[in-house]
Amino acid sequence: MIRPALLSLALAALALPGAARAQDPLDGSCAHGVGPKLYVNVTGLKDRGGRLKLEIYPGNEADFLKDDRTIKAEGKQMRRIWAPTPASGPVTLCIRAPSAGQWALLFTHDRDGKNKFNFWQDGAGFPSNQRLGRSRPKVRQALVNVPANGGQITVRAQYLKGLGGFGPLD
Repeated sequence: MIRPALLSLALAALALPGAARAQDPLDGSCAHGVGPKLYVNVTGLKDRGGRLKLEIYPGNEADFLKDDRTIKAEGKQMRRIWAPTPASGPVTLCIRAPSAGQWALLFTHDRDGKNKFNFWQDGAGFPSNQRLGRSRPKVRQALVNVPANGGQITVRAQYLKGLGGFGPLD
């Protein structure tokens, strides 16, 4: 039986097709754009397959994990980046926050490359590095303060671990 909380996490992490994303005005690439850079060190990957994604949402419960089209239609800002999973070595991703301040950050490991969160296979993580378990993540787990001159954090990947829900591999 699929628990509603796990289904919520899976639905919250749905992504747009790759062709649409390449032209997405919400792109948060550090290679271009404006806003402070946030470097995210990712630890605890299950493997080196698939792609990695970071998303920055407004730092409130109402907007956290909301569909990006809805956020944009409401005149709010969010950002997203996709990156290939490096074959080896440390993993550091960079995303530009829309501005300095408090934001909610979601990391996902799309292991099968299908652009949809598969909670049986894919991983997720948040700045608090608190065990996710079986409940829908709360914005407090995802909050990060991004200074005007940028910053750096570490996010530990978590994967489904049987009936206990999501947690780190070790």
